[in-house]
Amino acid sequence: MNNTISIGEPWMWAVFIAFVLVMLMLDLFVFGGRKAHKVSVKEAALWSLAWFSLALTFNAGLWWYLNGTAGAEIADQKALEFLTGYLIEKSLSVDNVFIFLLVFSSFHVAAEYQRRVLIYGVLGAIFMRAIMILAGAWVVREFSWVLYLFGAFLVITGLRMLVMAEKTPDLEKNPVLKFARKHLRVTSENHGEKFSVMKDGVRWFTPLFLVLILIEVTDLVFAVDSIPAIFAITTDPFIVFTSNIFAIMGLRALYFLLADVADRFHLLKYGLAMVLTFIGAKMLIMPWYHVPVAASLAIVAVLIGASVVASLIATRNKASL
Repeated sequence: MNNTISIGEPWMWAVFIAFVLVMLMLDLFVFGGRKAHKVSVKEAALWSLAWFSLALTFNAGLWWYLNGTAGAEIADQKALEFLTGYLIEKSLSVDNVFIFLLVFSSFHVAAEYQRRVLIYGVLGAIFMRAIMILAGAWVVREFSWVLYLFGAFLVITGLRMLVMAEKTPDLEKNPVLKFARKHLRVTSENHGEKFSVMKDGVRWFTPLFLVLILIEVTDLVFAVDSIPAIFAITTDPFIVFTSNIFAIMGLRALYFLLADVADRFHLLKYGLAMVLTFIGAKMLIMPWYHVPVAASLAIVAVLIGASVVASLIATRNKASL
């Protein structure tokens, strides 16, 4: 692998986790997270810019610290690994946006209630990904050959995404949703932004709770794709964790930013599929050729950029109508 050195000291983990918790608390209790409202494009754009700036600031701080303690070579490598991992995770999270749109529209969730669902969705995603990343890092450290399984899985997943890109999932056939409806008391209509209500002393769950379950399951499914992808860039648990969490923290803002224009980026799914296929292939050819991290960053940027440009060109006539 390109580098198995871990730069994550205990105090670094503690500081980063504390930072994440503080930001979540600010979001929940200070910046309107508890107040139902429709998130405007301006608000979503500002939050997206804020999270992107925080990620870059973190990376700059990490480089500065490592440059003074571990040397310029390691500082440059780890900073590049973080940036590449962040870009990959951020790109792949766009696919979540398309599914979120499908779920919210299928359940007719009002725009002002979507924010609360996504806040709890992010909390669940952080918890699940932390477990999966730490478990994955241990598996990779103990059984390095598992990286080739990750590579084969990503290639298959990428090719499957290419084939299924134009197909819309049928939520009514979702086994998790079927199980929840069978075993939970679910009200026939929503009750504001409540996930459950009491009726005659009995707890009933609202359709909004089913939406939350689907959002959590969606992120779990996508995590299975995205986490192996970042192990193609680095096996350092600290870099994997921080880049992944920064991408997830900005997911909600990204959703509201793209919600009204997602149909203009329908070709982006092909770009994401090609990114997964490329990363999987990169992992499979490691014994014979190591693709530099800088080259991986450039290829991913080109694939995503090209699919975005192609989408905008393909839909420009519709946008002008």
